[in-house]
Amino acid sequence: MKKDYLNDEANILIVQKHQLNNSEDKISEIDSILLSIQNEQKNNDSSLDNMIDEMEKLLQDNEIKIVDNKISEIDAILLNIQLENEIKAIDKNIFTIKELDTVDFDENMSWDDYLKSIQEYSFRNNIDLKEDPFKHIMTKSQEVELQKRIKDEFSLKNAQCDKYDYMIAGTCGVITGLIDILFVGKPGESKLGDFTDEQANKITEKFAELLGWDKDKVIEKGSNTTASAIGFLEKKFKINYDQATTHATDGVVENLSLKNHHLKGLGHSPDIIGLFFSILNQFTNTSSFISNGQIITIETEEFELQGHNFIAKVFCGIANWFGHIMSDWTGSSGTVGQGGRGTGVPIPFYNLLQMINIGEFGQHKQTFATITTKVFEQGYDARHGITMAIPVVINELLIRFMYTMKAHFYHQKDWKDSMPSENIPELRRMLLVGHGTLCLIDGADAYIRSGAGSDMVAFLSSTNLIAWVRFGHLGLKELNAWYNSGHIDSDAVDKYIDDDLKQMLNKNR
Repeated sequence: MKKDYLNDEANILIVQKHQLNNSEDKISEIDSILLSIQNEQKNNDSSLDNMIDEMEKLLQDNEIKIVDNKISEIDAILLNIQLENEIKAIDKNIFTIKELDTVDFDENMSWDDYLKSIQEYSFRNNIDLKEDPFKHIMTKSQEVELQKRIKDEFSLKNAQCDKYDYMIAGTCGVITGLIDILFVGKPGESKLGDFTDEQANKITEKFAELLGWDKDKVIEKGSNTTASAIGFLEKKFKINYDQATTHATDGVVENLSLKNHHLKGLGHSPDIIGLFFSILNQFTNTSSFISNGQIITIETEEFELQGHNFIAKVFCGIANWFGHIMSDWTGSSGTVGQGGRGTGVPIPFYNLLQMINIGEFGQHKQTFATITTKVFEQGYDARHGITMAIPVVINELLIRFMYTMKAHFYHQKDWKDSMPSENIPELRRMLLVGHGTLCLIDGADAYIRSGAGSDMVAFLSSTNLIAWVRFGHLGLKELNAWYNSGHIDSDAVDKYIDDDLKQMLNKNR
């Protein structure tokens, strides 16, 4: 939203506030005049009553009797006297009430015309619209209250953790660190990994069944159901960028093999990068790879996307990319059919590590990009990424749960105020400590398993990348909060606005 638009809205509010104040003043003025007229009327009525009483007394004292036909004449005379008094009073106290100034408005007028009308009104009434408009909208008390709320709810603050917060976070990190080294470990040696692979195979089979694959027929034949489902998807979602060897690329992409072509082929990445290059390759009959710090594109055979227009072709390209990812993420049909695990697709954005083609590691002096390729070839794929995420998620949930319990029972807060929001500095610090502890245990385990770090492939294979990414993200947030302490937390403001808009929409439904 443009700043000028917000200022225009604020200026309109200033003018409306000015009109409201003038209206209230005018109502008070009218009330005062009406009260004055009412008091004058009471005084006149009282004077007239006194005159009538004196006249009646005078008639009685002089024993004067008035016949009936003269009473009406006397009443008429008294009425004329009353009217003359009222007219004199009115002439004496004539009040002039000026009309309120208004803003010219028409339902058919444009926004610019309305703003022009606002400016003309402000000029006629000496309203300065050049100053900060938001200073004039609120009263002093409202301004103080708003500043306090901004400081309490929308400002970045440093955490004020006590020893129990650190103990809770550290304990959760130790528990999940033990889960990581005992049940996650390296690809192929992971107890949780076997469970994840099994669930991944079931998901692939379910997806194939939705598209017409007959599982019962495969079971009757005694074939491998997962391999059959993968084969079904491979035939259904063919793509033009599936070159799997260096020879298939005419030698352009070095060291490309069946074990790493899902890593180096950019269209196989299950993230926005993979989607972009998949659509690009399908439309331009090309194939894009990332290898040794370079992005390489080669031409392929003609490939025609389904669809009668551009939008339909893009939709079909997205569906084709997703379907092909589903056929690849549990390995190839050939490898799985022979009882192997197969090479899946990389962890989202893992292939960007191929751009870090620097360093000399190990006795063969290999670059970091080569090391990460070998790590992937050992099974460090998206399925293992899901496995690595398990202790990270458990750690996150444990810390948030313990924070809620402590806030409610120890600090005596309401359940509503005990919810583990990301904007709470103490929770942010606890998450940093908890995930830091998990990463320390994970790093120590990887260091030991790799022979004191001598084998970089073994070291990275035993490292929980998901935990380190989460720890790095929390570290950056904590560093940002420390550096910008007292400044506005834009995320908290955005969340508040989103929640407020959702409530408004729900009320209008």
